[in-house]
Amino acid sequence: MAISKEVKQKIMSEFAQNERDTGSTELQIALLTEDIRSLTEHLKINKKDFSSKRNLLIKVARRKRFLEYLAKNELAKYQDIIARLGLKR
Repeated sequence: MAISKEVKQKIMSEFAQNERDTGSTELQIALLTEDIRSLTEHLKINKKDFSSKRNLLIKVARRKRFLEYLAKNELAKYQDIIARLGLKR
């Protein structure tokens, strides 16, 4: 359940540090969050889609590692991204 190009561009314009930014930690967390929300909605309908469930768990773990890195190295950016994305922490 990949996110659409338009949604990805919107997220990139909101979270990117500059117009050429494609890999900053904040941007990756935002994109993973959108993927996670999309997969969660998909799995509410398709409960037996185990490959999507596995991909969801992989994305959650990856986002967790990015968040831990950001919390350890740049606490202000961590708190900002948590607030902007509405994550529980």
